Amino acid sequence: MNILLLILLCVFEAAFAVTAGGRKCGKKDWQVGRLICNGGQLLVFLIMLIAPGIDLSFRFMGLFVLLILRIVAAFIGVLLTRKKEGERKSIAMMILSAVISAVLISASLVPSFVITAYEGLSVTGEYEVAQASAILTDESRVEEFETDGSKREVPVYFYYPANAAEEKKFPLVIFSHGAFGYNKSNYSTFTELASNGYTVISTEHPYHSLFTKDTAGNTITVDPSFMSGIAAINSEGVDEETVFELSSKWLELRCDDIDFVIDSVKSTAGESALLEYWHTEDTQGIISALSVTDTDNIGVMGHSLGGAAAVNEGRTRNDISTVIDLDGTMLGEVTGVENGVDTVRDDPYPVPLLSFDNEEHHFAAMEAEKNGEVYANNVVMGNAVCGYRTYIAGTGHMNFTDLPMYSPSLAKMLGTGSVDAEKCMMTVNGITLGFFDSFLKGKGEFIVQECTEVS
Repeated sequence: MNILLLILLCVFEAAFAVTAGGRKCGKKDWQVGRLICNGGQLLVFLIMLIAPGIDLSFRFMGLFVLLILRIVAAFIGVLLTRKKEGERKSIAMMILSAVISAVLISASLVPSFVITAYEGLSVTGEYEVAQASAILTDESRVEEFETDGSKREVPVYFYYPANAAEEKKFPLVIFSHGAFGYNKSNYSTFTELASNGYTVISTEHPYHSLFTKDTAGNTITVDPSFMSGIAAINSEGVDEETVFELSSKWLELRCDDIDFVIDSVKSTAGESALLEYWHTEDTQGIISALSVTDTDNIGVMGHSLGGAAAVNEGRTRNDISTVIDLDGTMLGEVTGVENGVDTVRDDPYPVPLLSFDNEEHHFAAMEAEKNGEVYANNVVMGNAVCGYRTYIAGTGHMNFTDLPMYSPSLAKMLGTGSVDAEKCMMTVNGITLGFFDSFLKGKGEFIVQECTEVS
C-alpha cells in the first residue's frame, strides 16, 4: 500500500506541474495551485489511513508532517503573494518544484519501506497478555559509559498473564537481547510465553542497546566503542586474546544487569509498594506483574551476546533453574587464552540448557569438533548435565529474533537465511515453550531433533 500511496502523491505533483505549465500561470495562481495540490495529497493520505498497513505511526508520521507543513507554507504563500499583470512562473521552475516535492515525499516514506506494520504473532495460550515497564536504578554501580558519576539504570519490560486467578503464580523468565538489540527484539516470544503462564522480563542493557530511555527521559543510543568492539571481534584475523578481553568486559556488565534485575524482583515480589529505585508510570502494573510471579522458579534466555550472558547466569547463580541460548557463542565459558587457543571450563554445566544454532553456525561447530579445534559451545554441550542442541534449517543469525518481520531489509543486512521468518519464529517459540514447560513446570518430557525443519 505504501507504493500505491507514493504513486498517487507523485501523480498529484505531475498533474499540478502539467496543468500549471500549460496555463502559464502567474506566481499567485501557482501558489493557489500548490495549495490545492498539497491539500489533495493530504486528503488522499487521510483516506488511505483506512487501508491495512497505513497508519499514523513512525512509518508514516514523517509524510503526515511534511504534507501539513507544505499546506501551511502554500497558504502563507497565497496570502503574501500579490497578483501582478504579466508576471509568470517559469515552466522550468514548476517542473523543478514538482521534482523536489516528489523527492521529499519519497524520502518521508523511507521508514514505511524499511519497517513493516508487524505487531507480533498470534499466541497459543489461554491468558491475556498484560505489559508494564520500569527503570531500575542500581545505586551500587556507577555508569561506566558516563563521566558524571551517575548510577547504572536498567530498563525492564514485563509481559505477564492478565486474567489469572489471584492465587496463581507463574515461573519467571529473564531475557537479554543481543548486541544493538532492544527490548522488543523477541516480542513474539515474550507474548507467547506470557499467554501460556509465564512472567517474562525483557532486560534492556543501556549503551549495548540500539536505543533506550533513562529516568530523565533522554534517549540513550548504542555506545560507539561497543559498536567498534563488536566489529573488531567479528573481523577476519582477530586474535583470541582480544575476543576474550572484550567479551569478558561486556558479559560482566550484562550479567551485573541481570543479577540486579533478578535480585530486585525477588526482594520486591509480594510487597504492596515499590522501593524508590523502581521508576515507573505504571506502579500498579508492576505490582500486579510481581504478584503473579514465582521467584523460586527462574529461567534465563537471550539472543547472541544475550545468550552468552544467559549461559553465564546459569553457571554463576544457584537460583536459575534452566537456560536457553539463542544462537550465541558461550563466551563466558572461556577462562583464558593459551598459545592463541581458548581454555574452556570442562566441569559439568549444572542446569538444563537448550542451545539453538543457525545453520551455518551449526556446521561450523561440527567442523571445529571434527578437526579437534576448541570451541566453547561444543565443550559446554558435551559436558552439560542436561543439554539439548538443535539447529533450524535455512536460518541466519537474525532469524532467532522478530527483526525479519519488523524490518526485512535491515535483518537481511545483519544476517538471515532462506527460511520463512514468521514460521521460523513460531517454531522457535514452540520449542522454547516446550523446554520451559518441561523444566520450569514439570509438564512432560522435552525432546528436540538435532535439525529442526520449519514447515
